Amino acid sequence: MKRWIYFLLLIFLFTNCSANSYVEQNYTKSVYQIKMRDGIKLYTIVYSPKNNSTKYPILLNRTPYGIRPYEKSEFPELIGPSEIMMKEKFIFVYQDVRGKFMSEGEFENMRPQIDDSQIPTKIDESTDTYDTIDWLVKNLPNNNGKVGMWGISYPGFYAGVGAISKHPALKAVSPQAPISNWFSCDDFHHNGAFSLSMGFSFFSGFGRIRDEVTTKWPGRLVTPDKNQFDFYLNEIEVLKNANTRFFKNQIPFWDSMMVHTKYDDFWKSRSILDDYQNIQTAVLVVGGWFDSEDLFGTLKTYSAIEKQNTGIDNFLVMGPWVHGGWARTDGTFLGEVNFDSETSKYYQEKIEYPFFMYYLKDGKNHNLSEISVFNTGKNEWKQFDSWPPKQITKKYLSLNSDKSILINNQKQSGMLKYISNPKNPVPYSSKVYNMSSFYPKEYMVENQIFLKNRKDILSFETEKLQNGITFTGEILANLVASISTSDADFVVKLIDVYPKSELGKDFEQLVRYEIIRGKFRNGLENPEPFVPNQKTEISLVLQDILHTFKIGHKIKVQIQSTFFPFFDRNPQQFIDIPNANNSDFVPSEITIYTGENGSKIYFNELLDK
Repeated sequence: MKRWIYFLLLIFLFTNCSANSYVEQNYTKSVYQIKMRDGIKLYTIVYSPKNNSTKYPILLNRTPYGIRPYEKSEFPELIGPSEIMMKEKFIFVYQDVRGKFMSEGEFENMRPQIDDSQIPTKIDESTDTYDTIDWLVKNLPNNNGKVGMWGISYPGFYAGVGAISKHPALKAVSPQAPISNWFSCDDFHHNGAFSLSMGFSFFSGFGRIRDEVTTKWPGRLVTPDKNQFDFYLNEIEVLKNANTRFFKNQIPFWDSMMVHTKYDDFWKSRSILDDYQNIQTAVLVVGGWFDSEDLFGTLKTYSAIEKQNTGIDNFLVMGPWVHGGWARTDGTFLGEVNFDSETSKYYQEKIEYPFFMYYLKDGKNHNLSEISVFNTGKNEWKQFDSWPPKQITKKYLSLNSDKSILINNQKQSGMLKYISNPKNPVPYSSKVYNMSSFYPKEYMVENQIFLKNRKDILSFETEKLQNGITFTGEILANLVASISTSDADFVVKLIDVYPKSELGKDFEQLVRYEIIRGKFRNGLENPEPFVPNQKTEISLVLQDILHTFKIGHKIKVQIQSTFFPFFDRNPQQFIDIPNANNSDFVPSEITIYTGENGSKIYFNELLDK
């Protein structure tokens, strides 16, 4: 099994099958074809506890990634969100979504919600969820009439859609790392910049159209055993070559992404955030601080539900995890960063389990705080009543021309320059990885010392901190810049510089970064060229954190214009990038204005004394 497929399976804990597993000994497996309101049948596997003298709640997972093993006589090693949930006993239900694997119909990525639910045969994912739940509670033996949903990543999107299905039996939903908006900052675009390596790797298999219902994954169109950096720079070169040289019009959604290069109705219709209204179920939103795919989706799903629904139980959990790390790792470390405890076990036992027990099994009071978040500097869990918490004060970092950083202070105005050359892009990781990988998971905490000799990065740094400082919630980079061309990207990185004595070496941990394609600085709907050499403000939101920079550490900020090949290269000219030629990629002189009237980083400090 190819590694990229194995990765997807790990997320949902559908690992290799084994004879006489706990699941086989304690659960009965059944297969159903559940008819939707338009006649399409969705393939559904049900694992019911063998003790049929008790009524159990239903836990539903809807996924586009397959629900193997499909053979009725074979069982997975694990079912449910965690081992503790599996052993507690629920009726676990897995379903291939419309158009994937063994389900009938046509698949559509992030299928838009319908406008008129009164049309009986008009469908979307919320109507499919409603129809599925309705059938389950009416037809599965020994169910107690209560249903929960969970899912990670794409299945997190389907869990979120479940929350707006409004079926009265649905009592608890947990969207985990849910997709929310594929043009803003989830998965395949960040502020208009295209996630090249991840998008190409993912859609080369997932994006293929099946000919018929099947239990098999489609083969990838491209699986060269080559270094990704060299492959994307020298073999693909420019975006249009991905199709002409490799995909050959076999990936329709890729073709759509290459046409819809701004935030138009195609992307707006696929954003679920405005649809989180009139929710009637408890919600547990879960994500990881170091999720490279759907950090934005997690945070925005929670905030959208919080703003548009009053009086419901809406919880947020953020731990020190990569994408899906709370379900497939113990959460004790990531790369070279240690978190000093099994953070995943804490979440599974102290948060997820009591959440589902309370709402589905009438368990004892869950005693959950609305917000449970892990401080990645202090390595401790914190509980709050709201996010961001109320006990914060606003501060800023001033970037100065001597490359210093002052906190709530600034030096005289100045400027610094670098040359961004898209034909010699800055690598986002020091790791050598080939085409069988999405990306090295640890890159979001990777030691940035590997970039110390690059001349196309500006670095700013505080003195050693005399007092610890905890960054809490959203960070806003307000850059003042000019460029010598008509477009450029801007990457801002927040870095924790450790004292050498702490780890016995130089270590500069990446804490948070974000990118913006400069032409979208005034909005994702209407790209605008830069006026060459004209001073311009660029506001870039870095997603939320809870991180303490400890005494003796330093705060570093880096600015650069390439982050390759995670994001595609900007030609640095105001042109249609999917149709650009290699000759269109030109250097740009980037000027960053500093000091009193220059670039600043705004943040919230937690008042946690």
